[in-house]
Amino acid sequence: MEGLLVEEAMRRKVIQLSHDVSLDKCINQLIKFKVNALLITDETRCPVGAVSKTDIVGAFYGGLPIVESLSMDIMRKDGVHQLFVQGAEPCAMVGTLSYSDVVALLYRYCRACPKGAVRRSELTDRSDETQLLIVRDAMSTSVISCRQEDSLARVIEGLTAHRPGAVLIQDAKGLPVGVISKTDIILAYHHGSSLEVEARSILQTPVASCDENSLLSDAIRHMFLKDVQRLFTYAGDPSHIVGVLSLSDAAHIRSGSCRACITSRIIAAP
Repeated sequence: MEGLLVEEAMRRKVIQLSHDVSLDKCINQLIKFKVNALLITDETRCPVGAVSKTDIVGAFYGGLPIVESLSMDIMRKDGVHQLFVQGAEPCAMVGTLSYSDVVALLYRYCRACPKGAVRRSELTDRSDETQLLIVRDAMSTSVISCRQEDSLARVIEGLTAHRPGAVLIQDAKGLPVGVISKTDIILAYHHGSSLEVEARSILQTPVASCDENSLLSDAIRHMFLKDVQRLFTYAGDPSHIVGVLSLSDAAHIRSGSCRACITSRIIAAP
């Protein structure tokens, strides 16, 4: 990605809250604007930290009241998945940058590349398929799962211990029946659910999935169109989940389309 600037990929809207507002208000903003983290400011509107969905999940698990102030020290300093972009002035934040923004930019470049899988799929000559990346090239084979009768506390423990974006929920036979994400957890917190309720009460269906041999570019397109952050991957049979593909995985693979960018790099247009 040599030559590309942050401003080419970043979103130019920064969602921020004062440090003295409640967790309840924070959840409202996270859900309303579909962001993974909020910028927190002091009385002078200067940034003092950030609160992420992971932090809110931790607050739920820790038993903090939903009306607790954000001034509590629940802001994490590691595992960053979103950056806030600073402007010319020290307290001026002009945008945000996440993995999905990076992948979206790379995807646009890929569409214009004559070697790219996206461009090739639109042409009749597909003789050189060896360049194409498939889902298996980028996916993680580590899938965190829970049973539908497990408690929310158990689901949160899985999210906290392994730091996935979502947990696969299975029935008694080990078949996938739904997914619980951090967003689902914080909504349960917002609605006053107990940590002891069963996972089946908040799981989302169907399981967004794709075959591990699918083109990576097709999987990325599917995630953008369906507005999902990840796809569970299967080998042949959709009930046989073998991995998970996230937008961050696609970002790590550089182009999310073919091997051309791994060898030649992506250079910004003049």
